[in-house]
Amino acid sequence: MNERLRETARRFKLLPMEKILADLAAALRERLTIIADEESRRDPARHTERLQAVSERIEQLEQQLPPAIDPQLRHFLERRSYSKALELLTPS
Repeated sequence: MNERLRETARRFKLLPMEKILADLAAALRERLTIIADEESRRDPARHTERLQAVSERIEQLEQQLPPAIDPQLRHFLERRSYSKALELLTPS
């Protein structure tokens, strides 16, 4: 997890926030996996259903983030720049 995000968690003493951020990163990875899944795309209705479900999960997790979250992460999530959000959440 990015150091700025860890600092936000420490500052707000939100251990559950680390879980939210980990769950968010997992959902973002799942979304990328679904998008890349050639087999899934052979059934457009199912593929769309899977994408919709993971997108809803991402939105639910985003709503659980505190208002003072890293502004760059907030920006990426609001703009649906999910690959960039995932990069920010992934330790370098």
